[in-house]
Amino acid sequence: MSFHLFDERIGAVTEFIPLNPGKVSIYHCGLTVQSAPHLGHIRKEVVFDVLRRWLTAEGFEVKVVANVTDIDDKILAKSAALGMEWYELAYSVELELHRAYQALGCLPPSYEPRATGHIPEMIELIKKLIGRDHAYVAEDGSGDVYFDVHSWPDYGELSNQRIEDMAPAADADPRGKHDPRDFALWKGTKPDEPTTASWPAPWGAGRPGWHLECSAMSLKYLGAEFDIHGGGLDLRFPHHENELAQSRAAGYGFARYWMHNAFVTMAGEKMSKSLGNGTVVTEVTQQYPARAVRLYLAAPHYRSAVEFSPTSLDEASAQLERIDSFLERAGASGEFVFDFSQLPTAFVEAMDDDLGTPAAVAVIFEAVRQGNRYLDAGDKQAAELTLTQVRAMLHVLGLEPFDPAWAGSHDGSDLADIVDGLVQLLLEQRAQARARKDWAAADAIRDQLTALGLTIADTADGARWSR
Repeated sequence: MSFHLFDERIGAVTEFIPLNPGKVSIYHCGLTVQSAPHLGHIRKEVVFDVLRRWLTAEGFEVKVVANVTDIDDKILAKSAALGMEWYELAYSVELELHRAYQALGCLPPSYEPRATGHIPEMIELIKKLIGRDHAYVAEDGSGDVYFDVHSWPDYGELSNQRIEDMAPAADADPRGKHDPRDFALWKGTKPDEPTTASWPAPWGAGRPGWHLECSAMSLKYLGAEFDIHGGGLDLRFPHHENELAQSRAAGYGFARYWMHNAFVTMAGEKMSKSLGNGTVVTEVTQQYPARAVRLYLAAPHYRSAVEFSPTSLDEASAQLERIDSFLERAGASGEFVFDFSQLPTAFVEAMDDDLGTPAAVAVIFEAVRQGNRYLDAGDKQAAELTLTQVRAMLHVLGLEPFDPAWAGSHDGSDLADIVDGLVQLLLEQRAQARARKDWAAADAIRDQLTALGLTIADTADGARWSR
């Protein structure tokens, strides 16, 4: 069986046939760097990391591009509220994002472009859309440029919606739009915005719209047509719908398959920054083993929602202990040399069936049970074969314990609570100093914490720390 995936565009599981034999190109939307990534964000990273590892295991050469959205309305608003430059906020959160990647053993993308580094490409894409009568400059003098949704007959094909049923695009002043659902390609600069967040353009200084950013970057690094575009389910509309429309309207084939992972929920609600129910990754991995957190995110099917609770992470930790106990009993040590032939057939079939990680993980636990039986019976040869199979499966899921990625990872010991309490005490003292405008004392506390290897991020909910 070859690899099959659920293509959101057609709404069905279909055989994956790469554009170029032996090679796979993937673009998945990265974080808008306004605040530290929570488990809802990082689930996407884990899902596409597993996808990448599986396709690599099957012998494909995989190229992954994942962007960083470092200019956006939310970034400007958040930085203004914190009294800091927008690019300082964006960079500090980007560093936090990388720490979250590393904490959960995610391979870095082949390339990670920033939106602000690709303004010329975005301007050229807008020019092409205007020249093809798919976009227009607002007549109100704002400098805004909009995509004309009625100019593209297939608009709504990804989310399976009719234009008449869509809500207005809430991304700019509707007064300059021909239709409320037209979305912004370019946002003219406003008097209350920093001049550093503005770039010159033929229709007026400003900055790109969010949807345009991803189109320009994916097309630059993956070409006019590429294999897989993905991200969280919340991006299907309007973000990915708009990407698809503007890219194809500009004359490009764009993505051939679309994959979306479901949410991490808390008390039945999507985990999100706006709801204030996000759980910061670097905080979770101070309380639980990082590999257990990855198992918790990777084991459910990527199209199924994951409910967050301490109980869920306790269960994942216990499951990992069962696996590691067998590895220790079987004498596992050192670097593992992976070979596809080491994988059980049932595991391969599960992964080829739309990245069926629940069934794949079940194969791991069955192998662990059987391996322990072999050890109890003194069947050393059978136990060694099972050990090889278990390590191969763990390798594919990014859970192999001797992988260098896990070197020095936090083990979730009780010291985390003590350290957190001490740091929080210092942060409270810093907050008090800032409140009485004693900036020298506040800066001294921050510098002391930084010298210890900690990163302090000021948020609307107070200061957060990470290492």
